[in-house]
Amino acid sequence: MEQEQETVIEPVEKRGVRRRVLWLIGVTWTIVFVWSRSLVFTSDALELNQRQVVRQGIAILEQAGFSKEVFVLRQLTNYRATDSWWNEYQGHRDAYAATNFPLEIVTLYPAFFEVAVDDTERAVILLHESQHLLGFGEEAALERVWREKQRLGWTADNYVKTRVWRNVREWTGSSVPALFQCGPDGHTDCTQ
Repeated sequence: MEQEQETVIEPVEKRGVRRRVLWLIGVTWTIVFVWSRSLVFTSDALELNQRQVVRQGIAILEQAGFSKEVFVLRQLTNYRATDSWWNEYQGHRDAYAATNFPLEIVTLYPAFFEVAVDDTERAVILLHESQHLLGFGEEAALERVWREKQRLGWTADNYVKTRVWRNVREWTGSSVPALFQCGPDGHTDCTQ
């Protein structure tokens, strides 16, 4: 009597799919890591006195209660003093700073240190950059800064003649004109 042989079919494992997903994650992580290191290695770090200035600006944000932004600026951000190859390619004329999101790299240009009249104005610039670090675009960053300016003590009474005030007012007016359509003339700052 002939015995029938049973053919055992083993289920196809999903290990092949898992391996592909893990491989894809690994390759993506490697690309992002190499990209971020290339930005760091092609730019210069801040000097000690510049890092102290940044800490003072962050301290003002902390006193004003911007805890999420302070965490990102203190713990996650890599500050640079000169442009990386990517920033040079992109160009940032007339900027106080530039942010490389999601790599959490912030380049602080000489104007951040030389044009801003005090730590409060530098805190305003850092608040703006923190919005980019959190993934928000330019319009949202400008609007957040303009709406929160009094919370930082950055008011027209004290800063209306500074270059940072004039620049931020102009850029915000261009990006978020609705913030300046109040009052009897329809051209007054709606946040005051």
